[in-house]
Amino acid sequence: MGHDNQKKLRVLLFSTLFPHAGEPTLGVFVRNRLEHLIKDENIEATVIAPVPYFPFTHAVFGSYGRSAKAHPVERQKGTTVYHPRFVVIPKIGARLNSRFLAKAGLAAAKKLITAGQRFDVVDAHYLYPDGVAAVKIAQSLNLPVVMTARGSDVTQIALVEPYQRVIMMAIDKASHVITVSQSLKDKLSSLGADPRKITPLRNGVDTNKFVIKESAKLSLAREIGFDPTKPLILYAGWLIPRKRVDIAIDALTKLNPNVQLLVVGDGPLMNNLRNQASQSGCAERIIFAGQQKPERMVEFFSASDVLILPSEREGWANVLLEAMACGTPVVSRAVDGALELVVKPEAGRLVEGNNPDHYAAALAELLAKKYSPILVRSYAEKFDWRATSRGQFEIFETAINLHKHINTGSKYAE
Repeated sequence: MGHDNQKKLRVLLFSTLFPHAGEPTLGVFVRNRLEHLIKDENIEATVIAPVPYFPFTHAVFGSYGRSAKAHPVERQKGTTVYHPRFVVIPKIGARLNSRFLAKAGLAAAKKLITAGQRFDVVDAHYLYPDGVAAVKIAQSLNLPVVMTARGSDVTQIALVEPYQRVIMMAIDKASHVITVSQSLKDKLSSLGADPRKITPLRNGVDTNKFVIKESAKLSLAREIGFDPTKPLILYAGWLIPRKRVDIAIDALTKLNPNVQLLVVGDGPLMNNLRNQASQSGCAERIIFAGQQKPERMVEFFSASDVLILPSEREGWANVLLEAMACGTPVVSRAVDGALELVVKPEAGRLVEGNNPDHYAAALAELLAKKYSPILVRSYAEKFDWRATSRGQFEIFETAINLHKHINTGSKYAE
């Protein structure tokens, strides 16, 4: 944006939600926002993305084993990312997570500062434990902190004591809070957060990356085994309870027998869903493709006729916009960010509740309408990243200036 003659704003991004060697899809939405902020605004960024300490990398240990594969330091798209280890006590240690996280993050930040790095603002993602830990780190370094609330940190964790109390204290101490949808701001305000400190900034979609690939249906059909002449519904995401993938399978049983369902993703419910598929009598119409690399998702979106997302909660589901940018309309549960996103017929349909009949009706309607992929994509193109990047930059600048006014003389600033 032509800021070369100005001093760059120095951001320290802090979150456990960031991709690493063991989990390349973890927190991709956090990296995406940072990537666009760097491209659109005059900033430089360093990432501290702690991972749980675990000594074994074997797959049998699940996410802990994958965390062990994270490199201590790496370069991702021109940004240096540090992965310090923090102590996690499985099952019983959730209340201590923010404390252990803050300790690991502060040690890593101080090491960088001792080596000569300087930071203007801490950019924290996810309110608990990440945001709560980031506030402790920022206070120790005498820096302003901006937290971003992303979904279940508000709709689930913030409703439970003692997490609600520490989250509200962190919001009170933070310079500002960004939410990825208006509904998340409303929920935080209803819990007692000052609405003047909260700004909704939706996630955008990279319309250079997510495009219509007309050849995708034929090539994917050959690769993973579905009939390219028949309608294809796509589910893409984690196979976990709150995503309600079971509703997608139940809805399929109520659709024309020609319709197929492609499930992209992995998770603890994989075996349950395979069993459900077998018992539904539709097993031959359901393809489980497993987890896919993020860069391949454009093929899956482009190959599909409709995307389904029956999740019980979603702060701002990037998958909806990504599908639309590839020309694919969506059927989503009428919750959170989806209410702000699916507002035109060509974007898709919203469904209330859990009834598979209602999802099936919405899917059938979209399959019959056959909206032009170009029309669907043109809707998504209105949601680019530039406005979000500008909003972030202005929030960071305000936080820095306010912090300097209130508390001059930080030994870690200039």
